[in-house]
Amino acid sequence: MTERTAMPESRVDLAGIVIDLFDEDSALAHILDRAAHPPTESGRPVPVSVVSANLDHLAQFGRGSRWEGTLGDSLHPTAAGRGRMEWLTLLDGAPLVNRANRLTGRTWPRLAGSDLIGPLLDGAAAAGLSVGFLGGSPAVQQTLSRELPLTRPSLTIAGLWSPDRSTLVDPVASRDLARAIRVASPDILVVGLGKPRQELWMAQYGALTGARVLLAFGAVVDFLAGSVQRAPRWAAENGLEWAWRLALEPRRLARRYLVDDPPSLLRIQRDAAVIPTSARPNQPPQIRTDLLPSGGPGTFVGTDEEADIAACIVSYNSASSLDTLLASLRAEAGSVRLAVVVADNDSSDGTVDVVRRHAGVTLVQTGGNLGYAAALNMAMRASGMTRSYLILNADLELRPGAAAALLQRLAVSRAGIAVPKLVDEDGSILHSLRREPSPIATLGDALLGDTVPNRPALLSETEHNPEAYQHAHRVDWATGAALLIDADLAAEVGEWDEQFFLYSEETDFFRRARLAGAHVWYEPSAVIVHTGAGSGSSPDLDALLAVNRVRYARKHQLGERRIRAALTLREALRITRPGSRRALRALVDEARWADLPGPTPGRDCPDPLPGSIIIPAHNEASVIATTLSHLQSIVGTVEVIVACNGCTDETPVIARRFEGVRVLELETPSKTAALNAGDGAATLWPRLYLDADVENPPVAVRILFERLSRGDVLAARPSFRWDDAGATWPVRAFYRAKRRIPTTPPALWGAGAYAVSKAGRERFGAFPALTADDLFVDLQFDGFEKLVVTTPPVRVRTPQTTASLLAVLRRTYRGQAEIRRSPELVPHAPGPTAGTARGLLAGVWGPSSLVDALVCAALIARARLSARRAVSTWERDESTRPTDTSGGGAPHASATSHSAHAVPEPVHRSVSDAGPSIHPVPAGGPAADAQTDAGELRRTARP
Repeated sequence: MTERTAMPESRVDLAGIVIDLFDEDSALAHILDRAAHPPTESGRPVPVSVVSANLDHLAQFGRGSRWEGTLGDSLHPTAAGRGRMEWLTLLDGAPLVNRANRLTGRTWPRLAGSDLIGPLLDGAAAAGLSVGFLGGSPAVQQTLSRELPLTRPSLTIAGLWSPDRSTLVDPVASRDLARAIRVASPDILVVGLGKPRQELWMAQYGALTGARVLLAFGAVVDFLAGSVQRAPRWAAENGLEWAWRLALEPRRLARRYLVDDPPSLLRIQRDAAVIPTSARPNQPPQIRTDLLPSGGPGTFVGTDEEADIAACIVSYNSASSLDTLLASLRAEAGSVRLAVVVADNDSSDGTVDVVRRHAGVTLVQTGGNLGYAAALNMAMRASGMTRSYLILNADLELRPGAAAALLQRLAVSRAGIAVPKLVDEDGSILHSLRREPSPIATLGDALLGDTVPNRPALLSETEHNPEAYQHAHRVDWATGAALLIDADLAAEVGEWDEQFFLYSEETDFFRRARLAGAHVWYEPSAVIVHTGAGSGSSPDLDALLAVNRVRYARKHQLGERRIRAALTLREALRITRPGSRRALRALVDEARWADLPGPTPGRDCPDPLPGSIIIPAHNEASVIATTLSHLQSIVGTVEVIVACNGCTDETPVIARRFEGVRVLELETPSKTAALNAGDGAATLWPRLYLDADVENPPVAVRILFERLSRGDVLAARPSFRWDDAGATWPVRAFYRAKRRIPTTPPALWGAGAYAVSKAGRERFGAFPALTADDLFVDLQFDGFEKLVVTTPPVRVRTPQTTASLLAVLRRTYRGQAEIRRSPELVPHAPGPTAGTARGLLAGVWGPSSLVDALVCAALIARARLSARRAVSTWERDESTRPTDTSGGGAPHASATSHSAHAVPEPVHRSVSDAGPSIHPVPAGGPAADAQTDAGELRRTARP
C-alpha cells in the first residue's frame, strides 16, 4: 500500500469527533492529490470521504449521539467493500474554530464546503479529474448542468444524479445508484444530500461508487446552481451565517439551530482535547470475504465442532413455526459454519418431533416451562465451541445472508452484539430498536404511546425515526427476538438473568454488555421476518411485562418508583383493556407478583447429574411417601438417603418401600445428627439437604446439581412460593406485606432445601448442634458464592392461625440469637439493622398495603418481645401438620417440618439498605439438640 502524501498539521478531539486541522491551501492540495494519486490496497484505490464538522455534525455524530461511531476519521479508517475507506474531517462552524484555536494556540481557518468547492472544481479541471454531483432537485441539477459548462468549460462532468427519498432509504435502490455512478467513473463525487443523510449514505454505499474522493458538502449543489443564496461575507466572518440561514428557512432549520446545536456548544467546552502528533491511523477490521450467501441449503455442524455461529432457539409449543425457521437457518449454513440448538420448554404440541426431523439440530429438553432466560442459558451451554451466539425466537425466518451480515457487523464495527432489521410478514419494518429505559421516557410512552412517533427521543423508549432503520449504527438495545452475541462477550457478561421469566431479560443482558464496555450495533442488511406469533398475549403476560420493567429498574437502580408510577399511569389510562387492569393490580400490589406466570415442572424430566439427596426425618410418616414419590424417577442416578432420627412411627418402614432409597436409623431425635449421618453415608456430589415434607420436583434437582457442577457458585437453593390458603386474615396480611418487600440478596434458607458442591461443603466441618442449620450454612458463603436458582417453585405452606405464626416467629428469633452467641461458628454475622422496616415501607403503595405492613410489623414486634423469655416447651406450627392416624392421632413432632414465615429477620454476611434486621436476645434459647431449622417452616410442596 502506498503512503498518503500529506497529513494534517494537527488534530483535535471535539466531543468525540476527530478533526483534522489544515490551512486552506493544504486542505485543497491534500484532497486533489488523493483524487489524482490515491493510495492502493490489494491493487485497488483506497477512497477518502471528506466531511465538515460544525455544531450540527457534533449533534449528529459526536459522543452520545444517535450516529456515534458510524463514520470513521483520519485515525480510524472503516471497512468498505473488500477494502477500506479513509476519512477526513475539516473544521467548519465558528464555535468549533474558536475552540480549536484556544486548544492549539494557533489560528485556523473555517473550511466550509461552500468555500472550498470553487477552488476544488478549478483544481480538478486543471488536473483533468472528473467530477460527479449527487443530490439536489431535478430542477437544480438541470440548472447546474447548464451553468457549469459555461463557468468552467474545461471541467469534466462525469454525471449528475438526483435520487428521491425513496431511493436513498431503499438498500437495493441505493446499491443500484452506486453502481450507476461507478459506471460513470467520477474521480470526485460531490454529495449534497443534507446532514446526516449524506454522511450515512457515503459510509454505507460510498465505496461502491468507485469515486476516489467523496465530498459531503451539503448545499453546495444548490449554491453552484444559484438556487440558494449564500450568506453575506460579513455574516460568515462574524459567525452569524447560522442566523442568516435561519432567517431564510425558519421552518426547516429552527430545530437544528435552536434545539439540537446549543447542547453541542456546551459539550465542546467540557469535552475537547488536542490529539498528540504521534498518533497514527489504526488498521481497520478485516472483512471476511467468505461470508457470502450460498443460495442453497447447507449442513449444520455438530456441537463438538467449532462453529462461526451457534443458533440458540427457545421453543414452547412452536411446532407451527419451527420448520420455517430451521429451513432458513439451513440455507444460511451454506455461507457460515452454523450449529443449531433448540431448548424446548416442555411443549405439548409436537414441537419436539419437529426438531427431531431436522438433521444436525441439537435438542435440549429443559424438563419444564422454565422461562425464556433459563432455557436460553441451557441452549448456550449446550452449543459447544463457537465464535458467536445467534439468539432467535422460534417464530422467525431469516432472509438470505442475514446470519453472515450480522457476523460481518461484529467484525467490521468491533461490536459485542449485532441486531438485525426485523420486518413483518408483509415486509413493513418493526420498530425493534430501543433506548435505555428511564422515568421520563416511560412517562412519555405512557402519555403518548404510538400516537406521536416523532416526539423527542427523551420522551420515548422506542426508536420511531424511519432513517434509524436504514443505516447501521450503535443502539442501546433492541427487541430480543434476534441478536448475535460475540462468544467472548457472552462469557464476560455471564448468563441471562433467570429472575425474568419472560420479558426484560434482553434489556438486562444488553445493559450488562454495555457496562462491560461492549457496543451494540444495528445491521439493516440482515433482515429477519418476525411473524408475531411468539408467546402471544394475555392479561397475565401483560402484567408480567409491566412487573418485569419494575424488576429491571430495581435491579439497576434506574428510578424504580418513578418508572413504576409512570407504568401505573399508563395502565390506568388504558383501564378498559383486561391486560391493563391486570397489570395495574400487579403494579400497585407487589403481593400479586407471585401469581404471575413463572417456572413450572414438566411431564418428563431428563436424568439429572449424579449427586446425593439427604433427607433428615423425625416422625414423618404422614409426608415421607409423598416426598419420596417425587424423587422416585431419579433414584439411581441420584443417591437418596433418608436419615431417620429418633423416629417412633412408621417413617423408616415407609421409606424402605421405595426402591433404591437408603434408610439410616439413629436413636437421637436430632436434625443436625441426621444431617451428619447422611453426610457420612453419602458418596456423590453435589448434595441436596431436603426437609422431609418438601415435595421437590426432579427438574429442580437437575437444575440445582447442574448449576453447582459448573463450579462458579458453591451453594444454591430452589425457588419457593408461599401458600396462605385457609389462613386467618392477620396471617394473610403478614405474608402480603412480606411479598411486597423488594428483592433481598440470595439466601439459602426459606425453601426447606439447600444444596452445596463438594468445595462448598468443605467450607465447614460437621453440622453443629444449632437450631438454624440452613441459616448456619448460608452464613458460610459470601453473596457471590451462593445463588437462588430459578426452578419450579417449592410451595411453602404458611401457618393457618395467628398463634401458630407467632410461635414460629419466636423460634426464628431464638434460632438467630443462638447463632449470634456462637461467633466461632459464624464469625461474620452482622449487627442489627433497620432493613425490615425499610423493606416494609418500600412495599407500601396505598392504604391496604399500609395496613398489611402495620400488621406485619406488629406481629414481628410481639414475637421479638416474647422471644426474650426463656421457655422449655418446643414451639412449632401445629396448624398445618397432618394428623397421624397410625400412632394415636397425636400431631408429629417433626424435626424438619416448618411453618412458613420466610425468616423475616435473616442474617447475612453483607447487609444492604433493604437487608435484614438482627437483634440480640438474652440467654435461654432453644436446647442444643433443637430439631427444626431457623425458619421452623412447615411446607407442603407441589411439583
